Amino acid sequence: MPLDIAIQMDPIEGVDVHADTTFDLALEAHARGHRIWVYQPQGLALRDGRVAARARRVEALKREQGAHARLEPAAVVDLHAMDVVLVRQDPPFNMAYITAALMLERLQPEVTVLNDPRAIRDAPEKLFVTEFKDLTPPTLVTRDVALIRGFRAEHGDIILKPLYGNGGAGVFRLDAADANFNALLELFLQAFAEPIIAQKYLPAVRKGDKRIILLDGEAVGAINRVPAKGETRSNLHVGGTAEPVEMTERDQEICDRIGPELARRGLVLAGIDVIGDYLTEINVTSPTGVQQIRRFGGADISSLFWDLVEGRVES
Repeated sequence: MPLDIAIQMDPIEGVDVHADTTFDLALEAHARGHRIWVYQPQGLALRDGRVAARARRVEALKREQGAHARLEPAAVVDLHAMDVVLVRQDPPFNMAYITAALMLERLQPEVTVLNDPRAIRDAPEKLFVTEFKDLTPPTLVTRDVALIRGFRAEHGDIILKPLYGNGGAGVFRLDAADANFNALLELFLQAFAEPIIAQKYLPAVRKGDKRIILLDGEAVGAINRVPAKGETRSNLHVGGTAEPVEMTERDQEICDRIGPELARRGLVLAGIDVIGDYLTEINVTSPTGVQQIRRFGGADISSLFWDLVEGRVES
């Protein structure tokens, strides 16, 4: 039977239809005959215990940039009338992000909300990964300047990045001789109220930052993202290049360790980042890479995702 699906996402008008995972998920749902509404987190409303959103019904979707979505006018929609609410907006992890998750919790168990909003709220992506300390590179999370200086003295070549950033924004590599360290540290402390992440630099990143997609705790596909020349970050939207890759025994070991915990928490669709032998991030809200994996001959993860969701709703 057709499902009523609301997707909480960034504006659909601005997505790249040839790369965006959320669009790919929506396109697959539309092809299956499901009814789809899209809305942004700021459109949420809680009134007398019921959650609604100012949303737009999707009339048509196609993979044609600029003409990819035909939408009805916005209207307030009762989210309790949905079968599925799909949470897919990009971080940053801030109070608006947390509040949206708190509101969406009110829909459960009446509505299937994926990923589980409580789990999203409790798993900020750069902190969640530290629960698996034997899988991660040396990492420090603090605002204590002396501790950060000591970490740099110990490891020499380090990465500094904001705790709740996303998309590679604010990620800096500082080697032992970099004279910008003090100025950059001052800038971070002025710009962010939260702690900073200091992490040992992994030279293996020059060979790529592997993105592995897990569905209900099982690895279903991977791509490698190689940084552009002169760039530390491998994110595709800052110039990284996607290429096919095979999973190693270490990759599978990492997935076997974290997969059961992802499934237990209701983090059905997740993406992890692996550099060399180390797990560096667990992305739980809007992991990307689904289209690239399929393009290189891997699994059709959007199809697998809706197979799983349809089964859950029916059961």
